[in-house]
Amino acid sequence: MIDERAGAATTEEVVAELRRRSAFVMVSHVKPDGDTLGAGFGLGLALKKIGKRVHYFQQDEVPRNLRFLREAEFVSRSVPADLPADTLWVFCDMSDFSRAGEFLPPISRENMLDIDHHLGNSHFGKLNYVLPSECSTGTCVMRLLRGLDIEIDRDIATNLLATIMTDTGGFMHSNTTPDVLRLSAELMLAGADKELITEQIFANKRWPAMRLLGRAIDAAQVAHEGRYIWACIDDEMLERCGADGEDTEEIVNHLRSIEHVEVAALFKAFDGEVRVSLRSSGRVNVQSAAARLGGGGHFRASGLTFRGSVADALKAVDDALVAEGL
Repeated sequence: MIDERAGAATTEEVVAELRRRSAFVMVSHVKPDGDTLGAGFGLGLALKKIGKRVHYFQQDEVPRNLRFLREAEFVSRSVPADLPADTLWVFCDMSDFSRAGEFLPPISRENMLDIDHHLGNSHFGKLNYVLPSECSTGTCVMRLLRGLDIEIDRDIATNLLATIMTDTGGFMHSNTTPDVLRLSAELMLAGADKELITEQIFANKRWPAMRLLGRAIDAAQVAHEGRYIWACIDDEMLERCGADGEDTEEIVNHLRSIEHVEVAALFKAFDGEVRVSLRSSGRVNVQSAAARLGGGGHFRASGLTFRGSVADALKAVDDALVAEGL
């Protein structure tokens, strides 16, 4: 069921706006994942099919495991100088436009479309297509493509299925509902390459990433009678394993999968900041815990950036989790 909240744009309103505008810039968030990219690429490909001009803005590089997605080669930190004044900037999978990063050029709110499924979305656009009941931003886009009556071809379908598989953890998370499986089957029937997505996102792990996972698990600490586990990764650990930031992405999920753990946290203290990824088994709302510290996300999967030392971050996150019932 589509959850069009009070204050959010309807499918019909967004479809009308997409038909009215001639040029678009799809915007993904920093440290992009399969949802922000797949949603933007999928919508971008569809709009090109009806003669629209489409560009892609992204502050960070496309991660190695997502470069197989069609349109990934066109992503850039810069945008053409000849964009029309009424170009619509489409923000995918972010609760606030600041998540696009510091290199985002000034944009009028009148030229912002916000497509998202996060509970804490700030409704920052002229139109806010925010559907918290959806499993991914890509499935929000799928609703729009139906409204636009655009055929979903193989490339669009693969991009959209990548969003679903990313945000359901390969259909393992609790947001894998019957409706999600029906939508996924529909995309596969349209030609989505599930095996390619599985191989690139879930199965094709670098050796440095596996070494880093082993070190993180070995250094992990358990608290609150085994209900909470956390680990910290810093520049020295990355260098020792020959790894980089992309190699950290799955570690927190492995920590959460350990027996009796209700909440897992990964503290990433590199590149001059402390970024924290949180995962919950379902009893503790990590979205609310992250929001206490300026972050956000979903009930079971959230994150934040902490301004301060690792020691202070450890205490602040622990306090926030306890306040949410850990």
